[in-house]
Amino acid sequence: MGLSSAAARLQALNEHLPSHTRLLAVSKGHPSSSIRELAEAGQRSFGESRLQEATAKQQELADLEGLDWHFIGRLQANKVRPVLKQFSSIHSVDSPALAERISRIAGEEGLNPSVFLQVKLRPDPNKGGLTADELEREWPRLQQLPNLRIVGLMTMAPLGLEAEQRQELFADCSALAQRIGLAELSMGMSGDWPEAAAAGSTWVRVGSALFGPKR
Repeated sequence: MGLSSAAARLQALNEHLPSHTRLLAVSKGHPSSSIRELAEAGQRSFGESRLQEATAKQQELADLEGLDWHFIGRLQANKVRPVLKQFSSIHSVDSPALAERISRIAGEEGLNPSVFLQVKLRPDPNKGGLTADELEREWPRLQQLPNLRIVGLMTMAPLGLEAEQRQELFADCSALAQRIGLAELSMGMSGDWPEAAAAGSTWVRVGSALFGPKR
């Protein structure tokens, strides 16, 4: 039986990813059957941004072993506890206050999540995150928080940037991570992952280019 279109896209994408870059399949808005299809083709890491939707999919896919669930949406304070119970990684910690809340609740639940600090390195009214100055000022305190592993930085390019401008943004984020000693970078989506990967991204978040249009 030949490769399905989703599996074929997965194979093609993996062939073009550099060795240092892993693929996070952004499955939000897509049915659990599509996740199962990609899991059977070898994909293990999936990104969701809506807790209720993700929980239903996780239950439907409970027979699949080794799936790695990442929360990639804006995390509201009142959703921290249920998100921690369902996800091992969080890509959208956009403030010291949220990091502190995650640390406290993770301790109460006996969990040790991996988190990415969201940074905003260009003006963008539609996105949150710490500026470079804020991050470097808060970093000594953030890295002392217990019960969580701050593994890297996450950023998103504002709409309307040219490829060269996106490349510069991703390079700035990579340099910032190096300055504070973080090894992981969650940068790049379906439309700009090649620039992000070239700048050193260790995770690219790809949805539509992998799953196709939402059903």
